[in-house]
Amino acid sequence: MACRISELVLHCHDPEVLARFWCEVLDYVELGREEDVIELGPREGFGGPQPTLVLIRHDAPQKGQLKLHIDVNATDRDQDAELERLLAAGAVRADIGQTGEESWHVLADPEGNEFCLLKGRIAPV
Repeated sequence: MACRISELVLHCHDPEVLARFWCEVLDYVELGREEDVIELGPREGFGGPQPTLVLIRHDAPQKGQLKLHIDVNATDRDQDAELERLLAAGAVRADIGQTGEESWHVLADPEGNEFCLLKGRIAPV
């Protein structure tokens, strides 16, 4: 047996804002909520191959760069069209020292959490 990633947890200042953003980006829906927690996931619900995203209100300032970031791929359009869609949804370009030769775009969500829009998947080994 093996494990699978079932959820990704993101501490944030405003779960409502990030829930709207990530639902738009990933075509996710809200699956549940508690006091300061919102869980997002595929329309099919829990248990599928895609992990859910758990947004937890956390007011303490973040120290240092996140150890984990999210990479996304367009599912129904080319990278340029997807970039425009993500920017319209509230993403902003992030400069982490790119050369301009990369095949991906570095973006940040409304709270500044960096993520990358990839051009395509890495071929399996």
